[in-house]
Amino acid sequence: MDRSQEMKRVDAYQLHQAMQQTLLDNGVVEVAAIHVADSLTETSLRGVDSHGVNLFPHYVRAVKGGRIEKNPNLTYKVENKAAAVMDADRAFGHHAGAIAMEKAMELAKEYGIGSVGVTNSSHFGAAGYFALRAARDGFLSMAFTNADALVKAHGSTDSFFGTNPICVCAPMIGEDPFCLDMATSQIPWNRVKNYRRWNQKLEDDVAYDKDGIAVTDPHAAVSVKPVGGYKGFGLGMFVELLCSTLIGGKLGADIPAMYGAPMDMARNVGHFFVAYDIEAFTSKKVFEKSLSEMASRIRSLPRISSDDAIMIPGDPEKISRVDREVSGIPMDENIAQEFIESSDHFGFLA
Repeated sequence: MDRSQEMKRVDAYQLHQAMQQTLLDNGVVEVAAIHVADSLTETSLRGVDSHGVNLFPHYVRAVKGGRIEKNPNLTYKVENKAAAVMDADRAFGHHAGAIAMEKAMELAKEYGIGSVGVTNSSHFGAAGYFALRAARDGFLSMAFTNADALVKAHGSTDSFFGTNPICVCAPMIGEDPFCLDMATSQIPWNRVKNYRRWNQKLEDDVAYDKDGIAVTDPHAAVSVKPVGGYKGFGLGMFVELLCSTLIGGKLGADIPAMYGAPMDMARNVGHFFVAYDIEAFTSKKVFEKSLSEMASRIRSLPRISSDDAIMIPGDPEKISRVDREVSGIPMDENIAQEFIESSDHFGFLA
């Protein structure tokens, strides 16, 4: 159920500036504050509310509690031709991720491909933020992250992997890049949290209780279903290989919970970013033309219903952005109150 039409709308620029200033007031270094505000605003404009501005009050608590380093020392513990691994020093994942993707693009310009892993990081928001940045600069790009264990292992009562998203973006002609940004779980955990706040039932067979039994009560849910059953669990393991095993990071099963763990406890989340220089493989113009033609053919396929447009990944987000840039970002009144309590800069939400 889409509740956004019932909510108050907030100007994106005003919200961005207030978030950035609040982080600066709390001692966060300016470049990190900009990356966080950019990521959250961009993500909410695209309609991905589970990973957008709604997370900001939680991040403020994490900064105040010491979980997130305000002025991190980002260093590379591996630099080997087209590969690198960063130690993020408990930075905001949005900040570490933005720097890592820039590094991946630099490597791609030199070697045709650049891959950068990140260890010792924190929640990085939406994977699409990073891959879209690279795709808008002309690269074929990918972004991944692991997370604390919330996805039930196939056939088990327990969870082992996080929602471990996979994101792939690529430039197109005359529109924002193609963007596939999907969790390897059926639903994101933040949707469960939203439904708890709204006292709304979950869809059937998307979440499980402590005994591994499917439930629709969000308050009873402790894990979510891997997308596509055992296949989705396998995709989650693929992401885990990149974000922990390959780069010496912590397994999702061993990462402290984003919600519930002490706010002074570092989480050591891992990310992985890839950029391809399209020109190393083919003409960029030919690539963009081919992708755009593919998208056009898919969108033009016969419809089952005349009311339902045929879309490619990223199309709903493009539609949302057009709407929200004009009408604003929807905000639940309870979240608005959390913003107000986090800083005087959010008085306009009262």
